[in-house]
Amino acid sequence: MGTNQKMKLLYLYQILAKKTDDTHSMSVQDMIGELEHYGIHAERKTIYTDIKVLNDFGADIIGQKVGRSYSYHIGNREFELAELKLLVDAVQSSRFITHKKSKELIKKIEGLTSIHQARSLQGQVFVAERIKTMNESIYYNIDILHEAINTDRKVSFEYYNWDVYKKLQKRHNGEIYRVSPWGVCWNNEWYYLIAFDDKAKEIRHYRVDKMKELSLTQEQREGKKNFKSLDMAVYTKRRFGMFDGREEKVHLLCRNDFAGIMIDRFGRDVPMHKIDEEHFETTVEVAVSSLFLGWLIGLGEGVRISGPQKVVDMMKKEINRLSQIYQN
Repeated sequence: MGTNQKMKLLYLYQILAKKTDDTHSMSVQDMIGELEHYGIHAERKTIYTDIKVLNDFGADIIGQKVGRSYSYHIGNREFELAELKLLVDAVQSSRFITHKKSKELIKKIEGLTSIHQARSLQGQVFVAERIKTMNESIYYNIDILHEAINTDRKVSFEYYNWDVYKKLQKRHNGEIYRVSPWGVCWNNEWYYLIAFDDKAKEIRHYRVDKMKELSLTQEQREGKKNFKSLDMAVYTKRRFGMFDGREEKVHLLCRNDFAGIMIDRFGRDVPMHKIDEEHFETTVEVAVSSLFLGWLIGLGEGVRISGPQKVVDMMKKEINRLSQIYQN
């Protein structure tokens, strides 16, 4: 028996996985013909036996009677077509994945279903003028950061910002950052490292796509006490666009038709207390930054800060600052 003949079961399953689905089947004669392409001779009787063995192993190969014979196709797969479409949507819409890597990932996703269903995955999402990061190293950076977290080690890296010439320039005159990583999050289309800054002795975050020369160190992480009670999901939700700011409990007086906006931003657990027939008040804990204040300004008359007074004063100052800019 030749080497290919020994691999008949594997090739048979591969053929069925690639060429059949709920709306595309293969006859036993079709399978025999496909196996011939791999130099494998098969007989009708052995094909029936092979299908039974594959099903006993856990494959879901369904046979349907067509006339006097049977036609077969793969039933349940590890991923349903709707799930694969969601994955393709996420890849194509994501700004941190480059165009090149998007194509590579979608090609791999297509390989998880039949060639027929794969066609429906191609070009299904179009995001107008989406921005794709140009930093391919982000994928390797994320691996390094996860390894650092799992092995309890610090990392070092150079940190960059864009300048007006569309070039990345080193921050702090090329100073090497050395921090203790405790988490990685995806917020507003970007990956961020949540870490303990050893110098400042506080929690900070960094855009992963702006890191270069990222490497593991042999030093053990610091900041365990700071992160012991920190909920990463809550931390990222309170920061608009991951802008830093002092965390405050802010009271917002809202029109009833702004309930959906509050739920979309702060989650279904956001408290809502009826004030009158047209308004409710909610209290949210956020890092008060210019971006948060700008978000509220963008909501117009439907939402206003009702307390605390220091945050109201911050909003007045921000409005005056913007007014001065446009007056000049």
